[in-house]
Amino acid sequence: MDFATFLIQCLNALQYGLLLFLVASGLTLIFGIMGVINLAHGSFYMIGAYMAYALAPMVSGSFGGEFFSTLAMGLVLSVILGYVLEWAFFSYLYEREHLQQVLMTYGLILVFEELRSMLLGDDVHGVTVPPLLNGSFPLNEVMTYPVYRLFISGVCLLLAGAMWFVFTRTRLGMMIRAGTANREMVQSLGIDITLLYRIVFAIGVALAAFAGMIAAPVSSVYPSMGNSVLIICFVVVVIGGIGSIRGALLAALLIGLVDTFGNVLLPQAAGVLVYVLMALILLWRPHGLFKD
Repeated sequence: MDFATFLIQCLNALQYGLLLFLVASGLTLIFGIMGVINLAHGSFYMIGAYMAYALAPMVSGSFGGEFFSTLAMGLVLSVILGYVLEWAFFSYLYEREHLQQVLMTYGLILVFEELRSMLLGDDVHGVTVPPLLNGSFPLNEVMTYPVYRLFISGVCLLLAGAMWFVFTRTRLGMMIRAGTANREMVQSLGIDITLLYRIVFAIGVALAAFAGMIAAPVSSVYPSMGNSVLIICFVVVVIGGIGSIRGALLAALLIGLVDTFGNVLLPQAAGVLVYVLMALILLWRPHGLFKD
């Protein structure tokens, strides 16, 4: 493997890991703070990808068709979706057993899939890369790397930095971290825990949907695309530690490296390497890498 090929695989691993982090960070927030096992989280990733496909013609007719306008509109809609879902469904699950949470969220998967089939059909769709980002960055005389993939990595890094700032430097972040440690204490201090949960859930849904929107041009848009993402994101949450954002980031980057280089160097065993990594880390640290 020459240096240019190695660099391409490192960039692919970084992009894949950061995209996983966006989805998994929302999942670990919902699981760690609200205590809800949300099997429907992968569906939010799928919804984001389908919004990138379906909203583009509408945005084209109203706002000039800019890809970034589509992202902005999809992000607003995903926040609204998360807020409404928490109010209508998830607010009833906090005191329920995990089995009831699993059944409820699995039912939501079926509802989302059926709605997707009714509204947009079962075909595979593509989303066009915006002209501004439809180029390549030269690595040597022969090999290039797509600018759009660099854009995905850059956006994910910016969002990771924004999350770090919010959770460590703002009052909202302080309340969220306190809610993770002791919900009763937060409520006794006069903080509206219901509103806090709705904000957290809306953020989690928005992160997953936004990941689906920016991933759509490189992965295409197809039915049940959220299922495989959900499984790997639970692996990220378990490795990183439930409720830990920094753990989710490190775990996602590790999985990105293992999966990307596994597909190149050990393609026959690539499908199990991520789970071997999870098993080894849990043998070493049963609670995950971090426990916030």
